[in-house]
Amino acid sequence: MSENSVINVFSTDTNAVKKRETVKRKSPANRKSVKKKAVPVYTKTSEYLSQQEIEHFQHQLIEKMQEIVGDVNSIENEALKKSRLDATGDLSSMPIHMADIGTDNYEQEFALNLLDSERKILHKIAEALQRIEDGTYGICEVTGRGISKARLEARPWARYCIEYAELVEKGIVRQGEPVPENVEID
Repeated sequence: MSENSVINVFSTDTNAVKKRETVKRKSPANRKSVKKKAVPVYTKTSEYLSQQEIEHFQHQLIEKMQEIVGDVNSIENEALKKSRLDATGDLSSMPIHMADIGTDNYEQEFALNLLDSERKILHKIAEALQRIEDGTYGICEVTGRGISKARLEARPWARYCIEYAELVEKGIVRQGEPVPENVEID
């Protein structure tokens, strides 16, 4: 379409009378191109986060680690009790019903899965604390971009910027793999 091309647009107003409007549309060649602002790439935490922010996130990580360790110990003590007497306080010498055994097994399996999940988070926290020591905390391990402070507040153990994490979630890249050249990150 040229710059002078006309598009007819019909609309109805409140009186149900049709109006004709003329709208000029610019050709693609005449549209202004929007230049994207270059996203900085960092190699050291100190280039992106202040010392006060680093200490804040380190404190959050240590606090979360202590909370999870307490939870893990509590869950372990409850889930791995040796006998039904210890687990339920059942003083009866009556035989155990099969449904009760199934329920106990389900609860124990659920608790063990929860423990596994908590241990994985503990491992991620330990890695984040190591990144603080190495001076690479808060920097995406793949793109080199700064991980947003809002993301670090929500998940202080985050390894990737939100843009890269979205690519992984959509299945465009596998976790830890570089972004293909034909894929543009916002």
